[in-house]
Amino acid sequence: MHQLTRNLTIDEIKKGGYEAYFVDHTVGVYPTAASGTPWNAGGIQSKGDVIADLVEDMAAEQKARTTYDNILRMVDDPDVRDPIVFLREREIVHFQRFGESVNITKEKMDCKNLYSFNPAFDQK
Repeated sequence: MHQLTRNLTIDEIKKGGYEAYFVDHTVGVYPTAASGTPWNAGGIQSKGDVIADLVEDMAAEQKARTTYDNILRMVDDPDVRDPIVFLREREIVHFQRFGESVNITKEKMDCKNLYSFNPAFDQK
């Protein structure tokens, strides 16, 4: 954000539609979705079941990759593209590692456990 906003003039802020953000946050970082919705912990999913949580993590990586794909379709500025390309590649690697973790976890569970749930939760 700093690279993209450090030298903005008031005219550029107005022309770019950045006025409302600037009024509230100057050029500081205020995490929001592209829609303007502020970040909150509601997007973090945790079920407490290792398989469910790892698969949720995989889905989150794919969703982030898709967001980066969409940004790359819209932006030509190398100061934006270069870090987004890196972040996109990182999401792909994270997805692969979470997938490997799911497989390792399933291998460590009872092989007759077709639904890959954690039977320890149901033991007394």
